[in-house]
Amino acid sequence: MKTGQKIWLIMCVVVTFFTSNSSCYKVRGDPQVPCYFIFGDSLVDNGNNNIIATMARSDYLPYGIDFPRGSTGRFSNGKTVVDAITELLGFNDYIQSYANASGREVLRGVNYASAAAGIRDETGQQLGGRISFGGQVNNYVTTVSRIVGILGNVDAAANHIKRCIFSVGLGSNDYLNNYFMPNYYDTSHKYTGKQYADTLIQQYAKQIRVLHNYGARKFVFHGIGPIGCSPNALAQHSQDGSTCVAKINSANQMFNRRLISLVDNFNKNLPDAKFIYINSFGIFKDLINRPKTFGFRVTNAGCCGVGRNNGQITCLPFQTPCQNRNNYIFWDAFHPTEAANMIVGWRSYSAASSSDAYPIDIRRLAQL
Repeated sequence: MKTGQKIWLIMCVVVTFFTSNSSCYKVRGDPQVPCYFIFGDSLVDNGNNNIIATMARSDYLPYGIDFPRGSTGRFSNGKTVVDAITELLGFNDYIQSYANASGREVLRGVNYASAAAGIRDETGQQLGGRISFGGQVNNYVTTVSRIVGILGNVDAAANHIKRCIFSVGLGSNDYLNNYFMPNYYDTSHKYTGKQYADTLIQQYAKQIRVLHNYGARKFVFHGIGPIGCSPNALAQHSQDGSTCVAKINSANQMFNRRLISLVDNFNKNLPDAKFIYINSFGIFKDLINRPKTFGFRVTNAGCCGVGRNNGQITCLPFQTPCQNRNNYIFWDAFHPTEAANMIVGWRSYSAASSSDAYPIDIRRLAQL
């Protein structure tokens, strides 16, 4: 058995040990929490942008080529990180997008994520419509009203919501589709890297407080991944096409350090809630630095896309992707393959290293 396959199998065994209801491949069993609410961007969007006038959409093949339901709007060949976490939490189906959630479906959670969305309202506007973090939070407030109506009163709704997990993963586009686009946005002219990270965290914290005011108590903050290692960044800025772009990754880490501090701040000042941080940067960098350990062979190119190493833009409609998709970390110029997403999801749920999650992982958060 190859080393990568061994690691894959070991991770499945470890995950199954921690939760008898989970499976490495299928969604089944009773959920460990009653609901899972998701806020984010294209890394976890599962269809909200399908009905928006935008270039940031993926409701066409080859996106979803390996997903049982086809091209749902997920920016991958298959499952996203939150799909993997949904499985591990024991839900019997994936969390429905806000655009499609109806009736009592909202009781098990809603996915509000929108491709090209950022913490700042203007982020991603060059791509067209998108739902910013603030807009996603407003949609959650609307959902709370629906939950109150379904359960009959505010107290019942609050008791239900406080046991749910709230996943927040935004900030990537505030760099990719804002700060590092100086010809379109003025943020890099107005702010130093440190100042920009500060202003992002201030806005981020403001939205988190709204979620807390509307009942959220179990929070998962997903840090920004190493954007400077994406095929797009390599194609645009790396001289050799494989060395990660330090300037971009350094800025991302400035944000992540402040996000960890925000976790500490909220855990100290909001004792009725629990906040954790997932080190997406470190987990994903581990895949890039030790690809063979996890069964990957290609780290600097997308499985589909256009331009240098498929890194200039995302997949074109009906483009033929690579056949050996499990060998690739990146699906297109920006987004991971299902194979990479599953590993990141597993390590977010049950930390394989002490640096994967702080101060606890999602598995332990669900038990609280």
